[in-house]
Amino acid sequence: MAVLVSGLVVRRGGREILHGIDCAVPEGSVTGLLGPSGCGKTTLLRSVMGLQRLTGGTVTVLGRPAGHRDLRRSIGYCPQTPSVYLDLTVLENIRYFASVIGAPPADADRVLDTLRLGAHRHQIVGSLSGGQRSRASLAVALLGEPKLLVLDEPTVGLDPVLRLELWDAFAEIAARGTALLVSSHVMDEAARCHELLLMRDGILLAQESPDSLRARTGTQDLEQAFLRVIREHEAQNPPAGHTTEQIPS
Repeated sequence: MAVLVSGLVVRRGGREILHGIDCAVPEGSVTGLLGPSGCGKTTLLRSVMGLQRLTGGTVTVLGRPAGHRDLRRSIGYCPQTPSVYLDLTVLENIRYFASVIGAPPADADRVLDTLRLGAHRHQIVGSLSGGQRSRASLAVALLGEPKLLVLDEPTVGLDPVLRLELWDAFAEIAARGTALLVSSHVMDEAARCHELLLMRDGILLAQESPDSLRARTGTQDLEQAFLRVIREHEAQNPPAGHTTEQIPS
């Protein structure tokens, strides 16, 4: 496994954000981390990257503790907030980060083509639209040959055509042996994943393939399947002193 998470608990400001998460991310696959905004997806991704203080549990990445210095050139990370220099051009950013991780010079053209940024290569990042800045950050994450890609809602703000092209690119990258952990709150992206992690309110409700989830819940609609998983969880874990909330079918 590329990532193993065991008993992960995270507290911030006196509030527990993640409640004992157990999950795994296989090599050579696209694992989708899905759930509504605010459910703890970003906190889990930050824990995998070693950027989050853990209250309990362990996170092992490529055989090392999360955040280990030996992992720096083996992981590509794209956070929600663009992480490129606003006063440099797109190409200057990509060349700079390529030199930092030791990626070959030809990688710049490859990631520019993958993300359709060729026409903006000489444009200052600060002058780009929000979606274009996000694509520039994603281009940096794709540099080199990372063994693990951690992408936090990488398709937000992108047009439908580019979204589909990106998911095709993710599948190709996984086929070469890279593990991808991709968060999203858009359920129609779930069908493009090999494995799904379904989260709600800091709890991991399920880890299984889309086909397994459909079969278990008796529906072909993955959004409906997710809702049924939520209903099952709430039926088994009713809040003390409260009536279980009814979620419409």
